[in-house]
Amino acid sequence: MARINLLPWRAERRKLRQKEFLTMVGFAAIAAVAIAFLISSWYGGQITGQNARNQFLRDQIKQVDKQIDEIKALDEKKAKLLARKEVIEQLQANRSKMVHLFDSLVRTIPDGVILTSVKQEGDKLTLQGRAQSNARVSTYMRNLESSGWMTKPELSVIEAKAGDNSLPYEFTLTVMLADPNAPKDADGDGVPDAPAAQPVQVAPAAPAAPAPAAPAQGGKAP
Repeated sequence: MARINLLPWRAERRKLRQKEFLTMVGFAAIAAVAIAFLISSWYGGQITGQNARNQFLRDQIKQVDKQIDEIKALDEKKAKLLARKEVIEQLQANRSKMVHLFDSLVRTIPDGVILTSVKQEGDKLTLQGRAQSNARVSTYMRNLESSGWMTKPELSVIEAKAGDNSLPYEFTLTVMLADPNAPKDADGDGVPDAPAAQPVQVAPAAPAAPAPAAPAQGGKAP
């Protein structure tokens, strides 16, 4: 006998499919939310790590800037100390130089010439004085040139002045200070010349010992 299903199976199948669809949509939504959360967490971790690295770099840059400031301060102190050292060395060198300079000024003044003013500007020395004649001034300039501590004398003013008949001429001349002990630069290339080689002195040879005298001919043997 044939069986006929009179129940609404199509509606039940439709409800079952709708339920399966909704379940799949729910799982897909949950999966999408989980994936979005994981991606967001991963990017958040990357951003946090990059921010930490950036902060580390900023801290290191601050430390480097601080060290650079300390180095600049040390360089300034070093420059000041070097400048002070150069001044001290220059004063030490000029101390003996001034002694030789004044000694040369005294030794080079000929008879009939007196100095009334001495002015120094760097390596330039201005001398003012009175003389008996032009020849006395010329002699004084030659003496200055040959002193070794002054060079390039130049006469700027010489004229007769009334008031002192014994020293009627008033003169003004300039000289450049020099150091005869300084290295020479004969070729003018800015590099001091090498010192000349000292000749080697050979000791004289010792005189040869005299040969023994030969016995006299015809003499008797002792």
